[in-house]
Amino acid sequence: MPNVEIEIGGRTYEVACKQGEESYLQAAAKALNTEASALVSQIGRLPEARMLLMAGLMLADRTVSLQERVSAAEARLAELENIPAPKPERVEVPVIPRAVTDSLAELAARTEALAEQVDEKLRSEET
Repeated sequence: MPNVEIEIGGRTYEVACKQGEESYLQAAAKALNTEASALVSQIGRLPEARMLLMAGLMLADRTVSLQERVSAAEARLAELENIPAPKPERVEVPVIPRAVTDSLAELAARTEALAEQVDEKLRSEET
């Protein structure tokens, strides 16, 4: 088991931890040190046990607050996940009546016939 030196409130401690958990211990010690340093700067020198107790309580207060926020966020997420999906929106595409398409086809045929007549006249005048 590795031993890790940590500093909390200006005091150094040697703590054992499992292999691979050193970085977690260092991060936890840093958070506790932040709280302990704030206490020491506000109140001054405190007995070790009192400093650790107060710093631990301050961290516990933050943790409880964060846990409440996480629980509320999880409840809201579960609520949102249980909302049924909206029904698909119906989109209506206008249909061109058959009579209109027939009329357009007839007009196109007439236009092509007229274009052919014009071409024939132009060719006959050229010769």
